[in-house]
Amino acid sequence: MPFLKGHGTENDFVILPDPLGRLELSAATVARLCDRRAGLGGDGLLRVVRCDAVPEGRALAAEAEWFMDYRNADGSVAEMCGNGVRVFARYLQRAALIGPGRGEVPIGTRAGIRHVRFTGDGGDGAVTVAMGAARLPSGPGESVTVAVGDRSWPARHVDMGNPHAVAFVADLAEAGALREPPAVTPAAAYPHGTNVEFVTDRGPGHIALRVHERGSGETRSCGTGACAAMVAAARRDGRDPAVDGTPVHYTVDVPGGRLEITEHPDGSVEMTGPAVIVAEGILDPAWLGLPD
Repeated sequence: MPFLKGHGTENDFVILPDPLGRLELSAATVARLCDRRAGLGGDGLLRVVRCDAVPEGRALAAEAEWFMDYRNADGSVAEMCGNGVRVFARYLQRAALIGPGRGEVPIGTRAGIRHVRFTGDGGDGAVTVAMGAARLPSGPGESVTVAVGDRSWPARHVDMGNPHAVAFVADLAEAGALREPPAVTPAAAYPHGTNVEFVTDRGPGHIALRVHERGSGETRSCGTGACAAMVAAARRDGRDPAVDGTPVHYTVDVPGGRLEITEHPDGSVEMTGPAVIVAEGILDPAWLGLPD
């Protein structure tokens, strides 16, 4: 049973090629693979499967050949992963599952199609993803509150195909150890839980963040979180490309590196960052209790 390990700005993933959709991955199996002491270790798992081989992908099969079946480290299913989709595309390139020089690659996800293009040189160069438009819910779920211990901050609800609560802080250390999920209210704003970003300013058009990812804990990076933070920062700064007609660009520093995020007048958000495959090998199916 082959596997690979990859990362995007140190947000790391176990990659399982399963083009025909034959693997039955329980939450317990995924959690075991992602265990950093007893397994391979990762913030999540990317199963590489053809769109027409899984129920969630069949509606997308006319537009995309490959589906990113993404799972959080605890085995729960997630809609999208921005760093993960770049690493997924890097695997397709490495495995020659897409043609050489392919300009743009559509990838199916539970949040819809994401288009990826390779904008850097070599196997560890930059990859750009069209992340779709951010959705900023209005009404009762527009503003939320994030709390860690006895401290709390107002936050902005941003949806990038998966949910985010973005809180601006004076110093990233204010978020504490982030060993437990921050409390977010009202709970009704996030019926399936949320990712929480703590964001601080580094300069004009330049922010930094820490993130607690739903189902994974604090991670070294979160691509959708960086996009959500960028959109929240732009609105806070009075910048809206749909109104101004001018793209807005922010540099976003994460503990594992740097991402470049641009929001365009049509609402689409693009993210550029590295994607690296670091290892590949063979899993013992007996270890997972799977048949040979």
